[in-house]
Amino acid sequence: MSTEVQERGISRTSNSGRSPSTERLYWVRGTSDDLEALAALEAEAPAFHGGLPLHQVRVEEAGPDLYDGTVIYQIDSSTDPLGTGESNFTFETGGGNEHITQSLATISSHAPPGKTAPDFKGAIGVTADSVEGVDIVVPVYQFTETHYLDDSLVTPTYKGTLFALTGRVNNAAFKGFNAGECLFLGVSGSKRGQGDWELTFRFASRPNRTSLSIGDITGIDKKGWEYLWVRYAEAEDAGAGAIVKRPIAVYVERVYESGDFTALGI
Repeated sequence: MSTEVQERGISRTSNSGRSPSTERLYWVRGTSDDLEALAALEAEAPAFHGGLPLHQVRVEEAGPDLYDGTVIYQIDSSTDPLGTGESNFTFETGGGNEHITQSLATISSHAPPGKTAPDFKGAIGVTADSVEGVDIVVPVYQFTETHYLDDSLVTPTYKGTLFALTGRVNNAAFKGFNAGECLFLGVSGSKRGQGDWELTFRFASRPNRTSLSIGDITGIDKKGWEYLWVRYAEAEDAGAGAIVKRPIAVYVERVYESGDFTALGI
């Protein structure tokens, strides 16, 4: 029986701070040798996770030919200390879920011999009463910045500014992102023994899009964190001899307030 390494379904934990770290949990099956299980897990584990390097791999016997594996990603602050005014950065590209009702393109449609499939102009999951759509994964760029600020800078007014900007998008270019692309998710902070503050800022970014087309509607512009939805109505498809639902209007909604991210001071 060959050795098998499998990440657990619910396995990941993360923490921030001076020494940010993440853990991923695995099952290692098919061997009774702890060193063989350890080697298999080391070979399977990614070298980086969330911008952090692999720090430690360990296994613990959990049953016959079964090991409980843990992989830790971490930068050790004792060997990489940062002082006041210094910073470190992590990033991760991942997928966010989005429900869509329109495809980018209809690749093919099929109907019985002698019939024509109705043309829904890209609408997905059309029923007699609705357009059901589908959930897809969309790209989201997430990043954190940890800054070490002098105690004199972290005033009650500054903390209030951080609170007010949480859940807002940038109203101007910010760290390489155009206005509307970067969402401020919040900040965590703690005061270090020597009197300065460790603040970790969290952001997510989605790209702005221009000149979108939905059905016969063209020239649609949408900023990264705006919400787009489609209004449908029944129409006659003469070629198919059927009543279909087609997009008749597209709406782009602002659902996040914007803010001046220069007030973050980073």
